[in-house]
Amino acid sequence: MPDKAALAGLVETVQANRKYAGITADLVSRLAADALDRGLQGKAAVKDVRNKLHQVGGAYFRQTPDYASALAAIGSLPQSLESPETQSFCRAQMQAHASSAERLPILAEFFQTCLAPIAPVHSILDLACGLNPLALPWMPLASDYTYQACDIYLDLLALVDAFLRHFSPGSQAFACDLVAGPPPAAAQVAFLLKTLPCLEQVDKQISAALLPSIRADHILVSFPAKSLGGRSKGMPDFYRDHFYTLIAGQPWQVQEFTFPNEIAFLVTK
Repeated sequence: MPDKAALAGLVETVQANRKYAGITADLVSRLAADALDRGLQGKAAVKDVRNKLHQVGGAYFRQTPDYASALAAIGSLPQSLESPETQSFCRAQMQAHASSAERLPILAEFFQTCLAPIAPVHSILDLACGLNPLALPWMPLASDYTYQACDIYLDLLALVDAFLRHFSPGSQAFACDLVAGPPPAAAQVAFLLKTLPCLEQVDKQISAALLPSIRADHILVSFPAKSLGGRSKGMPDFYRDHFYTLIAGQPWQVQEFTFPNEIAFLVTK
């Protein structure tokens, strides 16, 4: 175990950069402890932790969202997911995150296609959600749906939580560190959208342990079909093979869906 003072100092230094200030301290502390356990010190330790945080999520932010303005705007939105004003707001916000931005051209098709076998959806657990909960207007939901979302970015979660509660008082967003394990919440379907490759940057064995431990009847798992730079590089075939290797031996049913920038699997446990 690293020295407590050294650990606290490393966490403070890492989060002194505003890019990492809003990340849940549990994750930063665990990555810092790992760096110190490997003998890293000073700038080398700071660089190691920040690099992992960048790989887990920071690389996907196209720009720093204007959370204050977005939060102020939510209160004046109609309480209808079908409203053009609501949908315009959602699309504008999702542009800030690469994962949700590249899905915008096929937003309705993606969720209607992938969730059709289990629609209407009554409950969703969105893991490492990013700005994906703002795609709510395009999902095939039951009238009594609930949506739970979690991520490592506290400022992002404040926006997502306000958005979810505006449309569904029983829904919420909260902080979670999936590398330490999934939250205990249960749902009809859990989302792991382009998440596993990011988690595997921190722990290469995490996916095989995470998938069986999620408390959901179904899991919608997806992988990028192109890099952030727009190159394919054989990624669909690579991730398809990787996914089926991960679930080998599990008595699960799988339906596969292919889109221009994404490959998705609906797992039924």
